[in-house]
Order: sequence, then structure tokens, then C-alpha cells
Amino acid sequence: MLGKHPFRGDCSALPTYRLYRLDGAGKIISAEWVEADSDELALAEAQTVARGAGVSYELWDRNRLVGKKPTGQP
Repeated sequence: MLGKHPFRGDCSALPTYRLYRLDGAGKIISAEWVEADSDELALAEAQTVARGAGVSYELWDRNRLVGKKPTGQP
């Protein structure tokens, strides 16, 4: 099943990242897929998607933490 995402069941040419929105205690409150050509583009998309006062998030590429925004940071 090369190129097939194990959960979504589709073929994707772009790398797939996982965006986790976190509450104030660091617990996951929601998760969604982000597709992008690079880590930088995925981080930019994560910032757009996770906009909001007090929203923190982590962006993962499989088991690699790509970036995060702790609560209270712009």
C-alpha cells in the first residue's frame, strides 16, 4: 500500500502532517490532517488553521515533532 494513507485510504502526493490543538493543560482537544510540500509550509498552514486566543498546538510528521505553539504565544 505504498503511497496510501493507512487511515484515510487515499493516495496523496503531498506529505501528510497531523495537527493537534491542545487545551491549557496540554491535552489534545482536536486533531486534523495538514498536507504541505515542506515543514515550513505545514507550519504556516498550522498557524492559519489554529488561529485563536489561547490556542496552542503541535504539528507532527509521523513520530517527528515539526513545531509547536504553547498557549499564550502569538
